[in-house]
Amino acid sequence: MNEVQRAKIVLKILNKTYPKTPIPLKHKNIFTLLISVLLSAQCTDVNVNNVTSSIYPKYNKPEHFVKLGRKKIENLIRSIGIFRIKAKSIYNLSKTLVEKYKGKVPKTFEELEELPGVGHKTASVVMSQGFGYPAFPIDTHIHRLAQRWGLTNGKNVVQTEEDLKRLFPKKYWNKLHLQIIYYGREYCKARECYGISCKICTSCYPKRKKPIITRKA
Repeated sequence: MNEVQRAKIVLKILNKTYPKTPIPLKHKNIFTLLISVLLSAQCTDVNVNNVTSSIYPKYNKPEHFVKLGRKKIENLIRSIGIFRIKAKSIYNLSKTLVEKYKGKVPKTFEELEELPGVGHKTASVVMSQGFGYPAFPIDTHIHRLAQRWGLTNGKNVVQTEEDLKRLFPKKYWNKLHLQIIYYGREYCKARECYGISCKICTSCYPKRKKPIITRKA
């Protein structure tokens, strides 16, 4: 079985398992989606949603966070990992949006990736989930799963993104990104499946007996 055949199996199982894919990070607008994605680094979506549920009703525009200042932002997100670094990024990002973009989130990868604290993965999520632009955000979880499923040889997230974009038609990218995340959380967990027990792993590699060691991103 080659990677193209495995990709077809993956797509078929994911479409059947997750016909609908709600965005896991709760938000009020594209700006708050951007903030939530930034907060989700090294943190669960559940924790981010818990924290932002009391923030976004009051503060949901760049102007609000500029007015708050770094210290108050820190206090609001204190229960989230590396909160000081994230508070600094949120403040500087909000300031840039107000000064350069009249408070609007820009609609290109280049402009998004120039914002403080925003890398390619965060920009990809905003482009995909916020603006509906075809993108394939790759985090460490998707990188791990793509290796297990034989869709990439896993040297780094950049290569994994290229491989998945090559294997799957563009029209599926946005939904597929979320489907893979949901499937990984429910069925192909890092310390449970090991590439030998979930439906996708056993379908792609029916003869695999030994746990697969995946390369870190």
